[in-house]
Amino acid sequence: MISENSSTKEKYNMSAEVIDARSLVPFNYEQVIASVKKTGRIIISGDATSRGSFLNELARNITELAFDYLDAPPVVVGSRNWITPAYELEEAFFPQPDWFIDAIHEKIVPLKGHISNQNFSDSEQIRRAKLGV
Repeated sequence: MISENSSTKEKYNMSAEVIDARSLVPFNYEQVIASVKKTGRIIISGDATSRGSFLNELARNITELAFDYLDAPPVVVGSRNWITPAYELEEAFFPQPDWFIDAIHEKIVPLKGHISNQNFSDSEQIRRAKLGV
């Protein structure tokens, strides 16, 4: 299923095509590759943690299958690498809408006037890997 997101278009003059995978096995790479051909970019997200998840498998396969069409590496936005907390802390654990804007700003294209709340920089990714979080 593909849908267009217009809230980012209004604020940043940018739109996003959202593809709901529906299933991981089998997975329809053709639809994703067609989208990458149009945009040159992709963010892969789910409620799984990014480390050791199928999200990274999708990113690897998309990189291999659509390498010639990518203008930036695939970006994975997953849950925090912790044990799933109680529901009161879900907003700090599961991906939130502003996480995507921050990931776009830091990993894909700088957004004029945007100040990130979440750190998706390469140095933060390395730091978290060292800490195991």
